[in-house]
Amino acid sequence: RNGYESASKRFNPADLEVNLAGRSFLVTGANSGIGKATAKEIARRGGTVHLVCRNKERAEVAKEEIETETGNQNIFLHVVDMSNPKEIWNFAEKFKNEHTLNVLINNAGCMVNNRELTEDGLERNFATNTLGTYILTTALLPLLEKEADARVITVSSGGMLVQKLNISDLQSENGTFDGTMVYAQNKRQQVVLTEQWAKAHRNIHFSVMHPGWADTPAVRSSMPDFYQRMKDTLRTEVQGADTVVWLAVSSEATQLPSGLFFQGK
Repeated sequence: RNGYESASKRFNPADLEVNLAGRSFLVTGANSGIGKATAKEIARRGGTVHLVCRNKERAEVAKEEIETETGNQNIFLHVVDMSNPKEIWNFAEKFKNEHTLNVLINNAGCMVNNRELTEDGLERNFATNTLGTYILTTALLPLLEKEADARVITVSSGGMLVQKLNISDLQSENGTFDGTMVYAQNKRQQVVLTEQWAKAHRNIHFSVMHPGWADTPAVRSSMPDFYQRMKDTLRTEVQGADTVVWLAVSSEATQLPSGLFFQGK
């Protein structure tokens, strides 16, 4: 939180004073934490927001909260399991036929601390964090290509700094399974994917970022020891979402090169 409070003194509030009416945003993992805070900030500015969530009940509560707090009724809910490749692809194909899209925010993620396989036989962290992000983005690129000022923002983690890309063991089958390191490897993979997308798709602005350590349900459940040590110094969900929102809505963000990694201070 101290880093955020220090850096925020140099923020330009005008960057976020934008009217997003007529622009469409898709946020994965939007029913809690940074995803919900991001969706709420976009809704406050008049954007159309598509919430992509796995749990229908929690997502409906989040949708109602966003509508009530922002007065924005252009909030749409889609129930998708981001660890299921076929489900993601089918959703994206349907979405392309029914909606426009200006900004994709890949926020959904998980940190499973024991090696666990999905019904497709995929290691769950990789399936959600890397493969799910890759399939959704790839499937929606043609839709984004149609729009002016299209953007893709992926929520990575500073944890990726402890991992070099390892393409020889994507399913974490070798050696002792360490959920924290697997997550960090997935987050490094997201950074490399972003760099490659930026090279291949010049009409879309790509960025990947670390939101800073925030007090979110994911941190509390996946990193309980870290949370207990750091809970009094973590930033809020809104502070964690700040860079995502800036990358998604400000005109200043697209003045910077596509494909960069942003580290929340």
